Formats: sequence, structure tokens, C-alpha cells
Amino acid sequence: MSSDKSTEINEVEDLYQDIKTISRFTLIYCQGNHGAGEGLCPECRDLLSYAQKRRRLCPLDPKPACKNCSIHCYKPEYREKIRRVMRYAGKRFYKLALQHN
Repeated sequence: MSSDKSTEINEVEDLYQDIKTISRFTLIYCQGNHGAGEGLCPECRDLLSYAQKRRRLCPLDPKPACKNCSIHCYKPEYREKIRRVMRYAGKRFYKLALQHN
């Protein structure tokens, strides 16, 4: 496999992993704060859709963590919302991951 092909595959895998993570974090946040049950409430669904779109359009390679990024492509209101989601869900997500090991 050529290095260009390998790089493309890694970029797709990174994109998929990032979207999977933000989806899980948003679900944890929504269930813990909005009691949405199995799915997401409309507000969290909107935030997740926005976050997925922004991630797909990220021009940086390798992509830094959003909090360390110099571009800040999120609109301010979404940036604050995603910050709350990450803060809330991050602690719970990793705590659950450690319990399963």
C-alpha cells in the first residue's frame, strides 16, 4: 500500500473515531441532563449534527483538540455547548471505560 493511500485511510479512521466519540459524549450528556431516554433531545441532536459537520470540514492535519486549536471554527454558542458536553461526559465516559477493564 502506498503511503498516500495509508495516510488517507488513517485520516478516515481518525474522522470516524472523532465522530464516534463526540456522538457518545453527546448521548451521555443528554441522558444525564435532559433525560431524553434512548435518543437525543432536539437541542443535543442539533449540537451533534453541527459538531459532526465541523469535524468533517476541519482543514487541519493532524487535527488538534478543539480546545487547543488556533482556528476555532465553532460559532461561540456552539463552542460553549460542546465545552459543557465534553466536560460533563468526559469524566463519566472514562470512568465507565475503566470499570469495564
